[in-house]
Amino acid sequence: MPAASPHLSETRRSRLIAIGLICCAVLFFALLDTSAKWLSGHMHPVQTVFARYAVSMVLVLMLLNPWSHPGVLRTKRPWLQGVRSLLLLGATALNFIALKYLQLAETVSIMFAGPLLVALVAGPLLGEWPGPRRLAAIGVGFLGVLVITRPGVGGMHPAALLCVFGTICYSFYALATRQVAAYDPPETTMVYSGVAGTLAVLPIIPFFWTMPQTPFVWLVMLAMGAFGGFGHWLLILAHRLAPATVLAPFIYSQIVWMIVLGWFVFGQFPDGWTFAGATIVIASGLYLLYRERVRKVPETAARLD
Repeated sequence: MPAASPHLSETRRSRLIAIGLICCAVLFFALLDTSAKWLSGHMHPVQTVFARYAVSMVLVLMLLNPWSHPGVLRTKRPWLQGVRSLLLLGATALNFIALKYLQLAETVSIMFAGPLLVALVAGPLLGEWPGPRRLAAIGVGFLGVLVITRPGVGGMHPAALLCVFGTICYSFYALATRQVAAYDPPETTMVYSGVAGTLAVLPIIPFFWTMPQTPFVWLVMLAMGAFGGFGHWLLILAHRLAPATVLAPFIYSQIVWMIVLGWFVFGQFPDGWTFAGATIVIASGLYLLYRERVRKVPETAARLD
């Protein structure tokens, strides 16, 4: 067997590093949600959202600021940056409120439907129309969400609806991120996310603020912001080293961390319906990724997609 070319070996090495980074990123996101759920027993979710954004903003500005990165605040699409940041804020707030009542695995299973919604609305918004196979996968994925939430049968807390709305916000946030990436570097986008989110919550935080009673609560608040900031930073680094189609399947590993942390921290374990629904949603998402790869192959059969 001939030895692999240096270029091929370097590509494989970069992809392995990127996969490691994405796995670490989703671990940080799982720790973020775990911290937010724990804090919901000690303060209002609005205060939790503010802590997540304020701490993350400070950490990001320590690394990315006009002195260390001249021009980092310069954006070609300020309105798009603002809308994107507010969509992320809405998704975060709705998710944090839902976490107060739902298990970690339940919320992340519903959020996994985000790529399905992105594929559905990318047609009218971006002209990327899904074919019949991907439409079928999207429909099956949404059935998985219904299995998890079980509307009308009393299977889950009504807060699951907040998680659904949060997923909608996050899906449009993902589309806005794809659009703004054509104009601004990821460092600029990351700075605007933290600053816009913090400034949006700042005027209302006095109405919800309660002084943390113990140093440990302060520590969890600080850690939560750090988890969010570092998680998004690792996400950016990973996407610099490998394409999204390579990394996307590993994002689903977050559910493993959510199950483990939910059991270890809160003594909660998802029921069979949640496992079944999550499996359907994840399988549908992976099939969409597979069809995305097929579409890039110049074959006649790909026209069926």
